[in-house]
Amino acid sequence: MKSPLLFLNSDARILDGIRRGDESALVTLYNAHRRPITALVMRNNGTNDDADDIFQEALVVLWERVRAGNYEHTAALGTFLFATARNLWLRRLARARREQPLDPAGENTSTDDPSPLEELIEEERTMSIRNALSNLGEPCRSLLVLFYWEEASMDEIARRLGLANAATAKSKKYQCKEQLKRLIEKASGGHERI
Repeated sequence: MKSPLLFLNSDARILDGIRRGDESALVTLYNAHRRPITALVMRNNGTNDDADDIFQEALVVLWERVRAGNYEHTAALGTFLFATARNLWLRRLARARREQPLDPAGENTSTDDPSPLEELIEEERTMSIRNALSNLGEPCRSLLVLFYWEEASMDEIARRLGLANAATAKSKKYQCKEQLKRLIEKASGGHERI
């Protein structure tokens, strides 16, 4: 089982490398976190090239923030990169929708696009989940990140977190999700549901 301290040390080493201008830190991040971001983009009408572009943009955002001293390390680097990539991809999709030509009848061809208000509500919901996740203890934080963002199987989660088996991981995931729900409800005054 990888201890949370080693996990933080890995992020600290990468952040230190970025501060020193060591581009191998970006290679390490790229290799470790490309898969979940590619999955995100491809699940949302993107291509492998789109995923590469978005992930590289997210890496640049991280690089620039760290080098400028504006990065606050409140979550795992993988979580930051995923959230940044998700926001970049959503903005690109929204921009593409705005630029989409009208069909010959004069109506937009897309009928189930979310409104700007719906996008704002979803963004606020995502932010409240991200904040609650950063306040969630270990191993719950790692387990939920592995399951929802990295899309790891229960067998893999059990192996990586040192749990007895997939059934134990599934049970622990349920407990962690309930704990996360309580944190979100507490932060939103009982109005937010996941």
